[in-house]
Amino acid sequence: MNGRVLITSALPYANGQLHFGHMAGAYLPADCFARFKRLKQNDVLFISGSDEYGIAITLSAELAGRTPKEQVDYFHKENVDLFKKLNISFDHYSRTTCKKHAPLVQDFFLTLLKNGYIEEKIVEQLYSEEEGRFLADRYVIGICPKCGFEEARGDECTKCGGNYEATDLKFPKSKLTKSNLTLKKTKHWFFKCNLFKDKLIKFLEKKDWRPNVTNFVKPYIDEFHERCITRDLEWGVPLPIDGAHGKVLYVWFDAPIGYISATQEWAENIGEVDAWKKYWLDPETKYVQFIGKDNIVFHAMIFPAMVMGQDINYNIVDNLEANEFLTIEGKRFSKSTGWNIDLKDFLTRYTSDTLRYTLAANAPENQDSEFTFKDFQMRVNNELVGKLGNFIHRTLTFIIDRMEQKIPECHDFSSDDDDFLDAIRLKLEEAEESFENCRLRKAALSLIELSSAANAYFDLKKPWNLLKDKESKKELETTMYCCLTAIKAIALIASPIIPESADKIWKMLGFAGSISTQSWDVVIGNDLIPGKNLPHPKILFSKIDDEAIQCEISKLTNMKTPITHANLKEIISIDDFSKLDLRVGRIEKAETIQKSKKLLKLIVDLGFEKRTILSGIAQSYENPEELIGKRVIVVANLKKIKLMGIESEGMILAASFENFLELPSIKDAPEGTQIS
Repeated sequence: MNGRVLITSALPYANGQLHFGHMAGAYLPADCFARFKRLKQNDVLFISGSDEYGIAITLSAELAGRTPKEQVDYFHKENVDLFKKLNISFDHYSRTTCKKHAPLVQDFFLTLLKNGYIEEKIVEQLYSEEEGRFLADRYVIGICPKCGFEEARGDECTKCGGNYEATDLKFPKSKLTKSNLTLKKTKHWFFKCNLFKDKLIKFLEKKDWRPNVTNFVKPYIDEFHERCITRDLEWGVPLPIDGAHGKVLYVWFDAPIGYISATQEWAENIGEVDAWKKYWLDPETKYVQFIGKDNIVFHAMIFPAMVMGQDINYNIVDNLEANEFLTIEGKRFSKSTGWNIDLKDFLTRYTSDTLRYTLAANAPENQDSEFTFKDFQMRVNNELVGKLGNFIHRTLTFIIDRMEQKIPECHDFSSDDDDFLDAIRLKLEEAEESFENCRLRKAALSLIELSSAANAYFDLKKPWNLLKDKESKKELETTMYCCLTAIKAIALIASPIIPESADKIWKMLGFAGSISTQSWDVVIGNDLIPGKNLPHPKILFSKIDDEAIQCEISKLTNMKTPITHANLKEIISIDDFSKLDLRVGRIEKAETIQKSKKLLKLIVDLGFEKRTILSGIAQSYENPEELIGKRVIVVANLKKIKLMGIESEGMILAASFENFLELPSIKDAPEGTQIS
């Protein structure tokens, strides 16, 4: 064994079906890494499970007419089935409603309380007299305290991007009953994670993580503050102290502990109840976490702080692999607008390996990437069929039809043979390094580059011509032996990414069982056995025609929810409208704002002056630089407002549709022109 590796993937919420973005972000990269480390003969434990508590669960359950337990049971099964279809090789997939979880979470809380890291406070929260309960932010709507939007959520305004407490909303109402809410005092408990600030700084300084991870975390360090860890709910892990009836622990507190409880459940299932300890308590174990971008702060700072406050020295993450977002055909996945591909349905028409390869080859490792059906078609037709599959089929068919179906003898190598074998070794080394460093795109590229090089070698050597000349028999046999060596290397590199296809290739070389059970180094080091019979080759991949792709694109477009038009506002007079001073402005500079998902900071030239304007369009314009030079319509006499600590001096008009915002533009009118 080459060391012990604990691998965890973010626990998906059991309130909806997983989509392509989830797979590209946290599950496929983790699975490929786990499969590679097993090939390298590491002691690997790959853990995940369903996240089944929290407001998102109860709200979605109520909207669906289910109990929370019915909701999580349904989606837990749905997601387990999807993981199986995509060949995600968890050693154990658990759920936070398992019997091991709540006691462990409560122990975490009690230890933090004993050690002085928990504080009790009386706070005011929104209460529904009609429903007889306190309402968490996801259950609250109201008027945004920053921009006046009338349907703002309890934690964030979807129009201006502002962040606030639910108690800051004007005229707050229940999202479910639309009843008015009042402020009422209640008791809650807070985790004083700010006390771990110095430890966390030292912890993070030692980590050589991806730039997208460390750059995301840095702004949060200075503002690291205590966080409320309880909620007024019935669905959750109960607070284990007297006088806390109706209080449960916040989902962000209990969920990451699920990695440990899942490992404990795994140990119990295999009949070795203490086996979990070697992964969580032995400092020699390497711990690698795979998450999406939106989970970085919790896994890089908050969960480590929770662990630092324990009496037991649990292992803290060594490598934090966080991918960016995956869009589909230029837009974010959205169930509400219908801009979504049903993964379960997709896998009824296409193989899991074709999807795995496409997501790996275009993995959102350092920046957002995009899934398009045309790219999917190209990856399958040109790369998997045209390069990888074509080389394997032409090689094996030639040997079976022309060379007695046996692995040929290997004789002296020519310079061309040596060059090709060197290329094989190079691609194996590149792939090994890529897998080791969780770089799926590069690993997938090595696979296809090796296939391309193999096709070029086959064409260069022209075995059909060598077959005609008896004196070239040894050269022919050596050529085809080299081609089979390349196929063996292709099977090895392919195994973590497209495991079903890799096993088929492995068996087409005459081997039994799965290549996943082999050793990476042994497979590379062992030569093929001349004289061994080869089975008839099988088609690995099938081409996808244009009609099928057009059908997929049409289906996606047709699934979009029909636009519902907002009611007209109160009729105003021309005098009311004339109070607005609308001007043409030209955007000179556009940049994102740290810690805000929706706001962009714009510098706008109004002709007579330049202004800073914050606009909640970041999710509609992911590349802010494309806005530079655009002439827009500005409300120039709007009262200044401070958002995210920055003063905004106006508002830019935008059309809102399907949760996207589009800026209308002016073509010729110069900056400062008045619009009437």
